[in-house]
Amino acid sequence: MLAVTRPSVPSVREETAMHDHRRLGRELELFDTDPLIGAGLPYWLPDGAALRHALEEYIRTVEWLAGYRHVCSPVLGKRELYEISGHWSHYRDDMFPPMDLGSEQVVLRPSLCPHHAVIYRSRSHSYRELPLRMAELGGMYRSELSGVLGGLTRVRAIQLNDAHIFCTPEQVAGEARAALEMIRRAYEALGIRPARFRLSLPGPGGKYVSAPGMWQRSTALLTEVLDDSGLPYEAVEGEAAFYGPKIDVQVADAAGRESTLSTVQVDFHQPERFDLHYIGADGAKHRPVMVHRSIIGSVERAVAHLIEQHGGAFPAWLSPVQVVVLPVSDAELPNAEALAGRCAALGLRAEVSGRERGSLGARIREARLVPYQAVIGAAEAADDRVALRLRDGRRLDPLPGGEVLARIGALVAAQGTGLWEGA
Repeated sequence: MLAVTRPSVPSVREETAMHDHRRLGRELELFDTDPLIGAGLPYWLPDGAALRHALEEYIRTVEWLAGYRHVCSPVLGKRELYEISGHWSHYRDDMFPPMDLGSEQVVLRPSLCPHHAVIYRSRSHSYRELPLRMAELGGMYRSELSGVLGGLTRVRAIQLNDAHIFCTPEQVAGEARAALEMIRRAYEALGIRPARFRLSLPGPGGKYVSAPGMWQRSTALLTEVLDDSGLPYEAVEGEAAFYGPKIDVQVADAAGRESTLSTVQVDFHQPERFDLHYIGADGAKHRPVMVHRSIIGSVERAVAHLIEQHGGAFPAWLSPVQVVVLPVSDAELPNAEALAGRCAALGLRAEVSGRERGSLGARIREARLVPYQAVIGAAEAADDRVALRLRDGRRLDPLPGGEVLARIGALVAAQGTGLWEGA
């Protein structure tokens, strides 16, 4: 009997190492760290910055189309700001120590919501303006212990995709459902899947605001939203924010370890603490509700998950380099540079990989994670054509350069996961 050799199946440990974002991030030159800068403070290299910017631009665009308006707020705030919000009494251990500025103390912010509450109350609002959707991609800081820091998943300086919706009590459920739908569409575009949905509730201990009626109302609202959505979920005690319950969208790495990527929260606490109000149809003051909502959570954690999910082969619209142009010989180098220039004019990220980087086969292997490899030989250069290779191994017959770029541009603009005409 002939022995049959079966392909080896990677063990969990091998699979985890293969897709560890810390290893891949350095190999792909996306980010790195340096002890002189400090633990938990990664810096972004050009390709990582390109990936990050593409993700941020996507988020800003979908938020704008959904009726959000963006603000910018400082990463510092007076200690008094966080005493009012409740962060100082309930979250102090996760904050950096205050800094003295004359007679005042300022703090690196652990959250954006107090700033947004102050922005809301900076002028009066009518019920006709609600829901008022305020969004920001802003920096915040957490005083994480060295032992829990790791790559991009646990860092001390965080760029957060955050938003706060100020609305009437009757609008809360609809805004929370709309936020879940934004999260679903984002995951589809990013090519990632949630591991599970979690209703995060308070647990034993004193880290939560003591207001039983508030907790009951907010928990009932989020439970209604989850039940109406038909999404399977688990209720877990001890995972709520100090001011209210939340819907957490969990993702898992190759080893099955979970982390929270996206959240939807209902907050009756901070509107009361900051004395927020709007003028109702009756001409009287009413208290709004804050819905906290994050589509991708922190940019750092989102990129870490994307690296591990895709192994560096990102959807074309996210890829740091979307098109690599490969001249067969030096004679085609001018054509290759011209094509790369046309890519740039269309907003596509392209680079030329010439013979100085090895044989054509070696360059193709080097660019294996780039979605589109445009090969230009003598025949293609003669009539402005391109022999296109796709990352998945498909090779297309030579096509006019303009047609190739138009098709790639349309696929990138659609922000999907297919490489060629819906495939």
